[in-house]
Amino acid sequence: MDEKRKYRTVWISDLHLGSKACQVEPLLRFLSSTRCEHLFLVGDIIDLWSMKRRWFWPQSHNDVIRKILKRASKGTRVTYIPGNHDENFRGYLGLTFGGVEIKREAYHVTADGKRVLMIHGDEFDTVVTNHHIITWFGDWCYDLLLAGGRLYNWMRRKFNWPYFSLAAYVKKRVKYIVDFVSNYQESLLRYARSRKADIIITGHIHRPEIKPIEELLYANCGDWVENCTALVEHFDGRLEILYVERDEPTKTPLAPEENLVESMP
Repeated sequence: MDEKRKYRTVWISDLHLGSKACQVEPLLRFLSSTRCEHLFLVGDIIDLWSMKRRWFWPQSHNDVIRKILKRASKGTRVTYIPGNHDENFRGYLGLTFGGVEIKREAYHVTADGKRVLMIHGDEFDTVVTNHHIITWFGDWCYDLLLAGGRLYNWMRRKFNWPYFSLAAYVKKRVKYIVDFVSNYQESLLRYARSRKADIIITGHIHRPEIKPIEELLYANCGDWVENCTALVEHFDGRLEILYVERDEPTKTPLAPEENLVESMP
């Protein structure tokens, strides 16, 4: 009996392989426990920024790449949209490596006929595009916050307390970031309208969400640093965000209904 969870489409972004911040064990469990017809890698899959500062590439990160390539070899259509942390791969747009297509942006039609536009989203981040020094400094500060979060959660585990994302908590409460997210979404929606899309799917800001805004649907597939999330399409076209357990790697993967946090028809 095949116990794999099957979806029509899976979107994952911001894995940040090559960084110590990557939550690789739950990512491997997720990839091992799911099957899909389409797999979209929506940017920042490999963190070249982090690797330039300090080389880090354990076997488990290599295993993620091998699993993705194996999916492509077994018939899953895999599309890779490089982000800002792996922008060097934008030099290979239009090419296919190991069955993986590399594109700047991609389109998909859901089972219920909705036109989906996918883009990483850094192009709509004015700080990233116009203030490179600030971007690098912010990335360094973010790494410190993530390191603090790992230490904090190590202490929480001693008391059997659940995982808590310190970085996500801080970002949700800083007014500048809240305003930035709102402006970021509006910019993406304008772009989606210009491309005659019904749904826009993005990554970049590490904030998983499915939200109808006027006549469009905005979705962010989240990340594997703070949230460990994936966006999936069921065979009826319904989109859903899955939150994968992160801190108990010895457990078997949760059933789909237990992983469900957000759903949108």
